[in-house]
Amino acid sequence: MLVALSAATALLLGACGGASSGTSGTSSGSASGSSAASAATGPVTVTDALGRTVSFAAPPKRIVITGKALFMITDVAFMFPEADQRVVALGSGKQYKLDFAPIVDSNYSSATVLGKTAGVDQVVAAKPDAVFLKTSAQSTLGKPLEAVGIKVVYFDLETPQAYQREIGTMGKLLGDPARAQELQSYFSDQTAKVKAAASKSGTRPKVLVLYYDTKNSPVSFNVSPADWINVSEVQDAGGVPVWTSGVKLGNSWTTVSLEQIAAWNPDQVYLITYFSDPKTVVDTIKADARWKGLTAVQHNAVYAFPGDYYSWDQPDPRWILGLTWLATKVHPETASALDVDATSRTFYQKLYGLDSTSYDQKVKPNLWGDLP
Repeated sequence: MLVALSAATALLLGACGGASSGTSGTSSGSASGSSAASAATGPVTVTDALGRTVSFAAPPKRIVITGKALFMITDVAFMFPEADQRVVALGSGKQYKLDFAPIVDSNYSSATVLGKTAGVDQVVAAKPDAVFLKTSAQSTLGKPLEAVGIKVVYFDLETPQAYQREIGTMGKLLGDPARAQELQSYFSDQTAKVKAAASKSGTRPKVLVLYYDTKNSPVSFNVSPADWINVSEVQDAGGVPVWTSGVKLGNSWTTVSLEQIAAWNPDQVYLITYFSDPKTVVDTIKADARWKGLTAVQHNAVYAFPGDYYSWDQPDPRWILGLTWLATKVHPETASALDVDATSRTFYQKLYGLDSTSYDQKVKPNLWGDLP
């Protein structure tokens, strides 16, 4: 059964003696020529996303993944078969409706599931060899964990370059560099395929990717920093990300006005929502008189960014699906060369071991957005 630890229980368990393995059962469905049994066992030293050197006597066997946006790290970890036996505790990865971890972690039902605001005591209770966090969690959770002697490895994952680098980091930590190389090749090959298809077009439409934030009041439209993966997705898909000029961008989402959106007057608009159906927002925009002067609205080029368990625009492994889909919209003539359905099925088979039947049962019913 799932275990949710209270702070008091966690403190009590944290005081207990030696660690024992918290997982058992079969390995995950991650597709790989390597296996958990053949993983490397010697000393491991990695340089994490903050440039810190972290060393282990052997690949960590009790891993905790927690903190904000933890699902991005979880979904990278479970591309490796070793994660199934080594991740002993993780926070809830649910963003909109679903959590992907139960699909790929065969031991999920016996794992410790931490609350969204898990603190040091809950993490310590899991007796980790290592804790994986996003860089944004360093001050709130990482440093307090380091202060009590827990080894923390930080991940960024915000750009394709970071993805390549940090897949390699994960491969070292899980003792499977061969699998890391397979995965790096998959992402680089698919990116090259998309760029090659998009490069055949003689035009580069002006593209605006907007995040519609419904969690804060009032609701707002927002654009990403220039170094986030949304920008490279648009560029590699053959478009021009108009929001990188005209406003001062911060290190997180920047709210923009309708006046600024009108000044950009993009040829195409892509709507992201993380906590509701983006198609609803698209329908609202198309019916709003204030938007009717935009070129994108006049040409019916306002689209709901797709997703399944998570939106495909994010620095989760699904960004490669988002890139592929985006290219078919930015340049519709690429659609035949970049079959989104086939790409998605291959993604889940190669990265998570889901065959076509499993895909039809576990992924396809949960797709959203403007998909074929």
